[in-house]
Amino acid sequence: MDLGIKGKTAIVCAGSKGLGRGCAEALAEAGVSLILNARSKDVLEATAEDIRRTYGVTVTTVACDVTTEAGREALLAACPNPDILVNNAGGPPPGDFRDWDRSHWIAALDANMLTPIFLIKAVVDGMMARGFGRVVNITSAAVKAPIDILGLSNGARSGLTGFVAGVARKTIARGVTINALLPGPFETDRIQQTAKSAAAASGRDVEAVLAERRAANPAGRFGTRQEFGAACAFLCSQHAGFITGQNILIDGGAYPGTM
Repeated sequence: MDLGIKGKTAIVCAGSKGLGRGCAEALAEAGVSLILNARSKDVLEATAEDIRRTYGVTVTTVACDVTTEAGREALLAACPNPDILVNNAGGPPPGDFRDWDRSHWIAALDANMLTPIFLIKAVVDGMMARGFGRVVNITSAAVKAPIDILGLSNGARSGLTGFVAGVARKTIARGVTINALLPGPFETDRIQQTAKSAAAASGRDVEAVLAERRAANPAGRFGTRQEFGAACAFLCSQHAGFITGQNILIDGGAYPGTM
């Protein structure tokens, strides 16, 4: 399928690995030029070169912490008028809410709620003026089915979801959609992190925890970044102009509900 976005420009946050990289690769395959962000310069540059070589698109790198004001300014200076914005940031650490003080909550809100909001605010008016824009927020399946040890993520990402629910209905008439992808278990560093925490708490081997989690999923496995990226690219395509304010769960069928 021709996604109809060849020649467009996309900002992809946290795009050097994991789900962010999957989105960047899928957009590049569709002919989209990229402004790729991550904190680690070496990993970011290696990913950018891989994408340039594989897909033949322009990739500009901005190594910064996008959860800071300075980081966002650097990213937007490199691309003040993107056609596509993919908001993504690593989730806060798991734990017991009794151990979290105000600083933990502020850090989670900065990374997983306020940064996406500030970036949307910076680019959405330009998108509407040009008559086309796509914003995809990578949140979490925990927005739909909260996970007790991920309380920081549950709270911050749900706040972003509530904010977008209103704004997305105001922008679509001008050709701009805002949606979220809610990943379940994917083969990423994040799932390794949570498995290590679970293993440490239970005295079990990390690989045993991961094997158990794979087996527990209806698909019998974890998702891949390529599968996730393809879903993101479709939401960014010309074919998705009637989809906005939605939270699309990609979890291999783990969520048992009908809505």
